[in-house]
Amino acid sequence: CHPTFLAFALICEVSLLRAIMDGIPPLKDKRLIIKDLIFEKVKVRLYQPKTSTTGQRRGVLYFHGGVGRFGSIRKRHFFWTRAPLSRYDHTETLLFPCRYRLAPEFPYPTQFHDCLTATIHFMKTAQDYGVDPARIIVCGDSSGGTLTAAVAQALVNRKDVPKLRAQILIYPFLQAADFNLPSYQQNAKIPVLIRERTLILGLKYLNKDISAVNILLKGSHISEERRQKYQKWLSADNIPHEFKMRGYTPPGPPAPYSEEIYKLAKPFLEPLFSPLLCEDNVIAQLPETFILTCEYDVLRDDGLLYKKRLEDHGIKVTLCHLEEGFHGTIFLAAYSKVVTFQSGIKGLEKITKFLRLM
Repeated sequence: CHPTFLAFALICEVSLLRAIMDGIPPLKDKRLIIKDLIFEKVKVRLYQPKTSTTGQRRGVLYFHGGVGRFGSIRKRHFFWTRAPLSRYDHTETLLFPCRYRLAPEFPYPTQFHDCLTATIHFMKTAQDYGVDPARIIVCGDSSGGTLTAAVAQALVNRKDVPKLRAQILIYPFLQAADFNLPSYQQNAKIPVLIRERTLILGLKYLNKDISAVNILLKGSHISEERRQKYQKWLSADNIPHEFKMRGYTPPGPPAPYSEEIYKLAKPFLEPLFSPLLCEDNVIAQLPETFILTCEYDVLRDDGLLYKKRLEDHGIKVTLCHLEEGFHGTIFLAAYSKVVTFQSGIKGLEKITKFLRLM
């Protein structure tokens, strides 16, 4: 399919998704106090259990997916009140979904800065909400997982806020250097996130020319020097053998390097967009991590490779791999009255179990 046609289709899709998500009415839940707040000019929504507790609670900041271009608090309200917050955990968690501003009206990296600003504000004021500052967790799905990882990295050297207790990354996008990893090959045509679409969404998010999509897929934006540097982090050898048994062929020689394509794609390789490419001295200081991956998802190997990088630096990682899962399965599990996705329900239960330990 021609990239221009795909771009037009994506513009229509984004507009439709925004309209649908903004049209979801606020869900009433008798177990929760729901408030709209402002954290340093960033809109957030508080979900607080009405049930009293004797001690301080944990606080979860949630960053939604949507490649920085769509998504809403209402959507995450539906997801989380139907899932871990109310189904499994009635008293111990305060949830703060962040309504960061969206592209293209607010260009990248506004989304990251909004999430970081909201997180720092909450970390400094957590006790005002009855939250233990030592029990603050950041969480996100898909591109929200990218934001989560980038925020966690940005906080490691700050002395004016407490340390994060943990980060939860749900099928996160973590690197734009190699689109030929096993999961990209195996799931190239599997909805909802096909290989070509992943890159086009990223280019649109960064307001870049999408005509170079095929050249980028071949890796022409990576110089030999960078390729050697990234090899120790992105090599398919770092992915367990069982994940390479389903239709993976080691790629041939890399495509010729293009300085022009590199200049176009340079933001792709910065840690804000590709947290997996962050330097070791930052990775070594990250908090305990939960990573959820899905077998039928092009982003699966991003999560697996990040797990290895973290563990190589002594960071405790809990991996939940959904063997029947696909990109978006966690959100769709919330609609269990319509259709049941057992993989998504399993993922929700694993997330909740992890939260209970925090």
